[in-house]
Amino acid sequence: MDLKLEQNLEESGFHLIAGLDEAGRGPLAGPVVAAAVILPADFDCTELNDSKQISASKRELLYTKIVQEALCYKVVSISHKVIDKINILRASKLAMKRCVDKLERTPSFLLIDGMNINYPEISQKAIIKGDSKVASIAAASILAKVTRDRYMLKQAEKYPEYGFAEHFGYPTEKHLKALQKHGTCPIHRLTFAPVLKYLDQAR
Repeated sequence: MDLKLEQNLEESGFHLIAGLDEAGRGPLAGPVVAAAVILPADFDCTELNDSKQISASKRELLYTKIVQEALCYKVVSISHKVIDKINILRASKLAMKRCVDKLERTPSFLLIDGMNINYPEISQKAIIKGDSKVASIAAASILAKVTRDRYMLKQAEKYPEYGFAEHFGYPTEKHLKALQKHGTCPIHRLTFAPVLKYLDQAR
């Protein structure tokens, strides 16, 4: 992976290209986490990839490298309660928009994994599977996933019966069985179909 797309945009007159991605749209519990990253032109991108395609130990190493070397970055979490109020797609876009709002330097172009966000002041491009194609998006995906995974590991200590340390809230068979056996815990997303199904059965 390289910074070719970011470099092409720079040559077209854009400066400070931010990559954006999120982690946690699919789980039944916990927040959705987004990140925005502006990488320097000389960043070594050889090990960057979609965060889901990298081992947890490698993600941690890359996380440290990114936060140390990025021109700037921001990570934002949107809670399960807000997700239940506004839906997961809106929550994901809100998290990414807040990342851009809070960046220390204002980007002139946004490269976003798979979707556009409501940010008319800044040019943007949605790239399908961008986390496996575009370096700055891959970097954002790593920051988002590592941040969310760390949170879910802490929740696993509070609610060990759900196995969050293994599936991080995704609807695995083990998670669904735990939900059926123990009911919901305080971080479950109550509007998601498998959780709603359990709630309906429990009434």
